[in-house]
Amino acid sequence: MAWQWSKYPASHRSRRILLVHALTAPLFMAGTLVFLASPFTRTFWFAVVGLGLMLLVMAVQGRTHRLEAVKPAPFRGPQDVIQRFFVEQWATFPRYVLTGGFAQAWREGTK
Repeated sequence: MAWQWSKYPASHRSRRILLVHALTAPLFMAGTLVFLASPFTRTFWFAVVGLGLMLLVMAVQGRTHRLEAVKPAPFRGPQDVIQRFFVEQWATFPRYVLTGGFAQAWREGTK
């Protein structure tokens, strides 16, 4: 988490990436919760919808990150992808918002 936090501001400067994260991070969280609730609801569709939301967010954020001046570090494999996405959506991005990093980046950000 410390490594991701130290690199986070540099690759989250444009207003485009900030807006995408603001809109999609809650969707990732909702998808996670829906997916985790699926065994308790005994509804297969909850798992599909939850997983679908998480994958959609990963695709949209990944595509948007390609437009950033500073790219995130390359993934080291499938496990790294999953770990980094969960940490970013559930810890790093909310921390970025709550500590004022998001607001500062928005003020200073480019289109």
